[in-house]
Amino acid sequence: MATHQARRRNLALAGGLAALALTLGFTASPATAAPPPPVTYVALGDSYTAGTGAGGLYRDSLCWQSQSGYVDIVAASGRVDLLTNLACHGALLSFDPLNPSPFYNGAPTVVEQIFAGQTALQNAELVSITAGAIDAGSLLALQACASPDTTTCAGTVAGIRANLSSVTTALAGTYGLIRASAPNATIAVMGYPRLFDPSQGDLVIPGVTVVPVANQVLANTAVDDLNRAIAAAVQLSGKNVVFVDVTKRFRGHAVNSAEPWIVLIPAPVPPFDRLPDANFHPNVAGHQAYAAALISTVKPAQLAKR
Repeated sequence: MATHQARRRNLALAGGLAALALTLGFTASPATAAPPPPVTYVALGDSYTAGTGAGGLYRDSLCWQSQSGYVDIVAASGRVDLLTNLACHGALLSFDPLNPSPFYNGAPTVVEQIFAGQTALQNAELVSITAGAIDAGSLLALQACASPDTTTCAGTVAGIRANLSSVTTALAGTYGLIRASAPNATIAVMGYPRLFDPSQGDLVIPGVTVVPVANQVLANTAVDDLNRAIAAAVQLSGKNVVFVDVTKRFRGHAVNSAEPWIVLIPAPVPPFDRLPDANFHPNVAGHQAYAAALISTVKPAQLAKR
């Protein structure tokens, strides 16, 4: 009997101590969990994903890539396992030989990249892409607006806006192709930054107005419209496709800001006789901003737990 009573007292004491521990917040610490494995990652798209602006200034191959772009920065974080980066500077969404784009420069298109990367895509848990700017007419906009001619700039931007619905359709089709090729992946669709800060006044180089405020506003409006077209294509593409907006991160870091995150070298660099191909692309700091935007939006650790 005494032994039975003692056992009851011990149980009551143990229960009371457990309750006190919970009240004070003293709970047993679980064993440290192993970190999730890195997420398998594939990158596709145009010059922004190819790293342009973080390395060399001039294109030197059909599929030109530069080191230290946002894809490399994300890969170095240890949170992803980069299977392949197939992005190329100058890549269009697709190429129709019967109706060739004037902007086609031989770089593998995004559709060609997708078909080339089938094995990697089938194993991918994360895909990132920048695409659509060249198809929308960004090269025309830069040629027209990076000048003192506001009339031509305005007309070019108006033409780009009129074409954006077809760009949205083409983008949605591209995202659908990626989803079919990478059925287990989250697809992160990266937007583009505004290029200019009109509050800094006319962009002037050795006393010559290169980009007046009016043209800066028009160029930024074109970027905003392009981002909306991209976001609309994402909305049409269903689950596991997300839009990553970078405009807020680049605020205060345009080409004419005191601390630019976008490359602008206003004269040819010998021995070349043309402006650098890296112009109007993120520099190393800009690519770091892209990497931060991607990681904070998709949260690779959470993807690894799915």
